[in-house]
Amino acid sequence: MAGIYLHIPFCKQACHYCDFHFSTSLKLKEAVLAAMHQEIRLQQNYLSGETIDTIYFGGGTPSILSVAELQGLLDTIHLVFPINPAAEITVEANPDDLTPEKLLLLSQSPVNRLSIGVQSFHNPHLQLMNRPHTAGEAEGCIQLAQELGFDNISLDLIYGIPAEDEALWEQDLAKAFALNVQHLSCYALTIEPNTVLGHRLKKGTFTPAEEESVAQQFELLMTQAKTHGFLHYEISNFCQPGFESKHNSSYWRQTPYVGIGPSAHSFNGKSRQFNVAHNPQYVQALSQGQLPCTVEELTVEDRVNEYVMTTLRTSWGCDTHYIRSKWNVDLVALHASYLQQIIAKGLMQENEGVLLLTEEGKLLADEIALDLFLLKEE
Repeated sequence: MAGIYLHIPFCKQACHYCDFHFSTSLKLKEAVLAAMHQEIRLQQNYLSGETIDTIYFGGGTPSILSVAELQGLLDTIHLVFPINPAAEITVEANPDDLTPEKLLLLSQSPVNRLSIGVQSFHNPHLQLMNRPHTAGEAEGCIQLAQELGFDNISLDLIYGIPAEDEALWEQDLAKAFALNVQHLSCYALTIEPNTVLGHRLKKGTFTPAEEESVAQQFELLMTQAKTHGFLHYEISNFCQPGFESKHNSSYWRQTPYVGIGPSAHSFNGKSRQFNVAHNPQYVQALSQGQLPCTVEELTVEDRVNEYVMTTLRTSWGCDTHYIRSKWNVDLVALHASYLQQIIAKGLMQENEGVLLLTEEGKLLADEIALDLFLLKEE
């Protein structure tokens, strides 16, 4: 079991909160795509012949590509890797790209899952974030996708957007649930330094939402998801039963995957590779038959810490027996006093060696995980 991630590093415009690698110039689009085809071929042995169960087009904005360009990448993948006929194939998309013509072509392609970047159903919030679509376009493309047969649709939503009306987040959730999609990925607005909002914050022209308000919105999200029968299977991810993102779940389960494209990461269980986050350098390296990546060999501490960080965020939890059997590390013994404290505070439950965060604990997930990390030997 393995996955393939393809990073499409192009966008129509820059969202004011985004610090992912992308370019708003399409001048190198054909060259980057040709390089991605070459990288797929050069990475044919990275996954040691494992069958590919998930393929994920992320970005950037993958829906900026034509369906023919997406299909071309899939064709090359099929030539190089063994693919499960029932593989989950996801394309991230912006609502403004999902025209009736493109949705029809996508519905006739192997793509069987859409991840639509709605972010908000409130137009002023979309304008604040510099999103290229309107709330009406978002709702319309979701409904059309459903009419064309897409039955595995995920929506991205952002909470913690500063607003005078606290009810706006509740209204966003109500709209999302009313649309009867299968999956929600919901993230708190994070202000990164090298973004437009980051610069505005530094200048004092932008004021983020209060932490208490953001926490209350997350609590409302958990409550509403449960009310509508959605499973909270990862801190930021909710789904109707049976509609977990197989691709993202494989990350959280430490399943090997290969990343294709500028800035993409790969993981084979023992090391990570990081592609250069620079389109011209990426193209130049692959034109010379070279993989444009840096390899990081993972220590036992790296691997345990990553397992703790990712699994604590999930509904299946952190299995300390697995940690002991795989890496000979007794996490419970190392952190016995701390674990007793946070369990007593109602932040965590322990069930036959599996550590699970409570709803209160989920508000402090990253902090708790860091406290459980193994310290590297100097």
